[in-house]
Amino acid sequence: LPLLLKATLLHLASGSYRPFYNGFYYNHIMNDNDDGQDKVDYFSGSRLVVETSKDPVYSYNGANVTLPCHFRYEPDLGPKRKIRIKWSKLRDDYTKEQDVMVAIGKTYMAFGDFKGRAHLHQASRHEASLVISDVRLKDDGKYRCEVIDGLEDESEVVDLRLQGIVFPYQPPRGQYRLNFHEAEQVCQDQGAILANFNQLFQAWSEGLDWCNAGWLADGTVQYPIRLPRKPCGGVHLAPGIRSYGPRHRHLHRFDAFCFSSALKGEVFYLDRLAGMTLEEAKQSCQDAGGAEIARVGQLYSAWKFLGLDRCSAGWLADGSVRYPIVTPRANCGPAEPGVRSFGFPSKGRFGVFCYRER
Repeated sequence: LPLLLKATLLHLASGSYRPFYNGFYYNHIMNDNDDGQDKVDYFSGSRLVVETSKDPVYSYNGANVTLPCHFRYEPDLGPKRKIRIKWSKLRDDYTKEQDVMVAIGKTYMAFGDFKGRAHLHQASRHEASLVISDVRLKDDGKYRCEVIDGLEDESEVVDLRLQGIVFPYQPPRGQYRLNFHEAEQVCQDQGAILANFNQLFQAWSEGLDWCNAGWLADGTVQYPIRLPRKPCGGVHLAPGIRSYGPRHRHLHRFDAFCFSSALKGEVFYLDRLAGMTLEEAKQSCQDAGGAEIARVGQLYSAWKFLGLDRCSAGWLADGSVRYPIVTPRANCGPAEPGVRSFGFPSKGRFGVFCYRER
């Protein structure tokens, strides 16, 4: 009964209805040297303060990143017993949290996609920083560092942002053919994920102007406009992100805004004198040291992060034909840098862009 009472108190003190779950509950046996006597937690007279980075922490796909978190007591009354640390990933609307890791002392447990990738960095007694290895595209977002000492519970949030690129995507069937779930899948098929609003806003601030509405990761439909014009919300509206708001995820159909980050490998171009069909292009990549035909997200990433510049059209895995231009020049499309598209030709012979892991 005393242990049950104490577990209930810890449950209430955590600041949420379910502070720890997935089978990883705490009690004082894990926290203290148990002498067989029940213990009672009292307020120590010092205030617990948790601090994280006020600025976003930037990383990229495949990297390792540390999200800083430190805590202290005011006033500091000397050595404390082992505290509990919980890291969670927040939704954009703060309505739900995803467990990342919980720890006490040197004992910790990571959850879900973070198993084997998340651990604490504790270079000092008051550090609770989170290390995420092999960063993935969907790791982008806000993380809560929560420190619990008895009945005291304080937390702060740190923002992890992946360096990447947002690109609009239409399937071979044409404009406005994707419901939300299909949009998620086509982005994944192109080595990307659905972009969130912050990523789209960053792309708009860097010059993205696109008049077709597309799904975002939160189920809203939006599009970025740099140059106001009649078909894109009207000439009298200021530049910005136009929003249709949340749409029905099954019934409504739009394009998609996908997000891709830096690459672990390289994209390169192959060609033959007479060009290649799509099937011949796929085989040529395999013959080139076990490479694979590049996906759209990989081409965009190579263009932005690796400076890939090629004024020759090439096949991609989705059956589209595109080419990347860093330095605009005659006979290579518009006067702005970008990835040019020939659409999805049903026939024709072109070169191919291949992708190979380093």
